[in-house]
Amino acid sequence: MLLLALDSTAVAASVCLMEDGVILAESYQNTKQTHSQTLMPMVQFVLQCARRRVDDLDLLAVSAGPGSFTGVRIGISCVKGLAFPKNIPCCGVSVLQAMAENLAHMDAVVCAVMDARCRQVYQAFFRVKNGEVTRLCEDRAITLTQLREDLEKQGGSFVLVGDGANLCMQAPELAGLSLQLAPEPLRMQRASGVALAATKAVKEGKTVSAEELLPVYLRLPQAQRELKKRMEGATS
Repeated sequence: MLLLALDSTAVAASVCLMEDGVILAESYQNTKQTHSQTLMPMVQFVLQCARRRVDDLDLLAVSAGPGSFTGVRIGISCVKGLAFPKNIPCCGVSVLQAMAENLAHMDAVVCAVMDARCRQVYQAFFRVKNGEVTRLCEDRAITLTQLREDLEKQGGSFVLVGDGANLCMQAPELAGLSLQLAPEPLRMQRASGVALAATKAVKEGKTVSAEELLPVYLRLPQAQRELKKRMEGATS
């Protein structure tokens, strides 16, 4: 199976071309450029490196969320645009799981965490061992205080991965806990992890059409949250 995977859920963006579990080409940029400007050129680059075309693809995979609302939308839109003309099957995966997939060689409990602003994080726990990744909870948006409660409840030590890892290491709310950072090359969101997660999803029959591919936000955008709050205040 030849699949193209994209991630644009945070500051960095990446694209990976994988065939039968082997990475043929991968492009990663953490230059703070707009994903709408960089993502499609990266797609073209990895295809050219492997001398493949969009017509050759069996699957298009993307981080469907959670993450930056704009970034998630850009990734979904790119995949839809590539998939529609040739009716290529699509797969949207959790970026939190995708990050855990890149740590499957470890023996640890992974705390995948992304900065959701306002002392909140997008987070999920995974057990990784012997190349296997086991989800321990669903993706959620929680406060750092709530995260501390869950870490204490789980007990033991944790490997932090994601763009919220450094935030958690420095957060007073999490002081005194047994936390360590994932290795730098594997700490951030990467399309290779998306490809690995999508490969598992395909085996479970979790593919959709381009039309059915949807983002997963976990919470409303800030503008909508503020509007909802004002409306609730007006009716109280």
